[in-house]
Amino acid sequence: MTLKHSFLNKEKLIGSWLTMYHPSIADIMASSGFDWITIDMEHSSISTNEAQILLSIMQNQNCPCLIRVAKNDEVLIKKAMDIGADGVIVPNIQSVEDAKQAINHMKYPPTGTRGVGLYRAHKYGAAFDEYKEWLEKDSTLILQIEHINAVEQIDEILAINGIDAYIIGPYDLSASMGKPGQFEDQDVIDAIEKVKSACKKHNKSLGFHEVSSNPDKVIQKLNDGFDYAAYSLDFFFLSDTARAGVTKIKEMTNE
Repeated sequence: MTLKHSFLNKEKLIGSWLTMYHPSIADIMASSGFDWITIDMEHSSISTNEAQILLSIMQNQNCPCLIRVAKNDEVLIKKAMDIGADGVIVPNIQSVEDAKQAINHMKYPPTGTRGVGLYRAHKYGAAFDEYKEWLEKDSTLILQIEHINAVEQIDEILAINGIDAYIIGPYDLSASMGKPGQFEDQDVIDAIEKVKSACKKHNKSLGFHEVSSNPDKVIQKLNDGFDYAAYSLDFFFLSDTARAGVTKIKEMTNE
């Protein structure tokens, strides 16, 4: 079963985020058991060329790899797909029109309006017909719900065909309400619950990016009704483990 259809079937998938460019980090993440990894090209310094190298490493380990593009932009989405991403996560969807544009930017005509060119995804021209069929049937498109405008139009957005899953962006959603990072604020909680209820009603897969490296928080999100989760990100796995270890050593040796 492809990643797309796993999302459509609302499987309890666990993914993560890659923000640092280093082949070894990609290798480690891809071999850690995640169902998918997202290369973040919105909030990192990873270039298109570097992303292609990371994609190749992780896909060679049979780990599906998505790219979160910097914005809902035709050129950025086209490049992400042309270098061979299994799909894209499109940030800051605020309206029905935004959602339709994301589909257009990713899909070839007649479904969308994406320009046609040959590159790694098409095996440099050797597999264009195969890629064209894969793109239509098996590529993955996920939209980020991270603005109160999207919450207010969530039923209309979810009614659009061609989107495989949705994911809450908690930081930007709370910021769009004037409450950045205030995840315990009742208005922020209510906004997220509205999206969860709408996705359940429309039978759409909804995920949450839990940036903490504490697995209990991901378990809690899944138990709270999210269909899938993005579990932390590369630098939190590294920094949290290092800090916790150093802190414990100092505490135990300075008694």
